[in-house]
Amino acid sequence: MLETKEYSAYSNSQVIDEGLRNYMLRIYNYMAGGLCATALSAYLIVSNRALFSLFFTPTGLSGLGWLALFAPLILIFAFGSVLHRGTIGQVQAMFWGFSALMGISLAPIFLIYTGTSIVRVFLITAAAFGGLSLYGYTTKKDLTGWGSFLIMGVIGLIIASIVNIFLKSTGLDYALSYLTVFIFSGLIAYDTQTLRSAYYANGYNEDLVARGAIAGALSLYLDFINLFRALLSIMGDRR
Repeated sequence: MLETKEYSAYSNSQVIDEGLRNYMLRIYNYMAGGLCATALSAYLIVSNRALFSLFFTPTGLSGLGWLALFAPLILIFAFGSVLHRGTIGQVQAMFWGFSALMGISLAPIFLIYTGTSIVRVFLITAAAFGGLSLYGYTTKKDLTGWGSFLIMGVIGLIIASIVNIFLKSTGLDYALSYLTVFIFSGLIAYDTQTLRSAYYANGYNEDLVARGAIAGALSLYLDFINLFRALLSIMGDRR
């Protein structure tokens, strides 16, 4: 009887571990798909002069460009509502739409930096992301305490970035890039561990797991994009 109980507990643990692996794989697949959608969107904008002129002018952003710039921010605020009240299809549509719009805002990097350096920095970012996410997934250390510190850091970065739009300080811009690398490196590990914990909290509810996978992919996607942009500003070769 004891052996039967032990076997049952072991079997249940195996099922949970397999479910967790599938859950995390679903998150990474969504995230990779989002990055592909962003890259494709950015490439289409840059490679088509007519499309590019719709969003960008010689002096900066057009009206449509400003709309595309702030649209992802609007979608982030709307995402929470759709995540809890919308269908899975609507949540997925929000994710893909957000990824495509991010591509528009990232399009100018192809004009500022060489293609070779963009690819190089992307691979560096991917390697760093893989290592940090693996750490967050496997570490026994509780990273919960990092959360408030990292979120405060992100808020500080946003405020400082807005201020620097007017100051146009190159030194501050570089300092913010290094701080961004530090903060989002921590967020990658923290968010990965948080997503792992969320799986155990959601249990076997497939609907919650499916929604959590998309939300988790968006979280890690944003971590990746911000780390990539910061590393590109530090290591990228300008044209």
